[in-house]
Amino acid sequence: MIKGFKLLFPVALLVLFLSACGDKYEGDFSYEIKDFTFTNQDGKEISKSDLEGKFWVADLVFTNCETVCPPMTSNMAKLQKQLSDAGLDDVQLVSFSVDPKRDTPDALKEYAMSRGAANLDNWHLFTGYDFDTIKEFSIKSFKSPLEKDPDSDQVLHATSFFLVSPEGNAIKRYDGRKPGDMEKIVQDIKDMQ
Repeated sequence: MIKGFKLLFPVALLVLFLSACGDKYEGDFSYEIKDFTFTNQDGKEISKSDLEGKFWVADLVFTNCETVCPPMTSNMAKLQKQLSDAGLDDVQLVSFSVDPKRDTPDALKEYAMSRGAANLDNWHLFTGYDFDTIKEFSIKSFKSPLEKDPDSDQVLHATSFFLVSPEGNAIKRYDGRKPGDMEKIVQDIKDMQ
């Protein structure tokens, strides 16, 4: 009996140690967001490090989108209001353009405001890179494929909103087309703080 305990004790310590090394925030997964420095809607360069220490919600959109981006951007604007109403004004919103050649900072700013953004104080809409850069970023950071539609000027991209932890890991995914998922995001952030 004592011999079995002596063998089991180190294993139990190892399990306890390894469980303490996990992410601070519980999510469905943990994808490290790759480092970036991109240009926002004000022409200002913002890096991943500028967002450290804060929760942020990210999506992929483009202003010429004919299908999912308008409702997604409207939902991001609704999320902005719900976060403010909940006293979570420090949460950042981040939209990465998947059509950076067309989406200038001014075009992104106008697009968000026309979809109901209260302001852009905590919402960054990024451009200033090429398509291959955002394609690789989407795959590596969000595990989401990104392709140009060969038959049109549209881009096939994820319709998810990703909750990113203050440490810079994507930890949860929500349907960016469903207004009801915005409430889930707010509640999840409240539960994790």
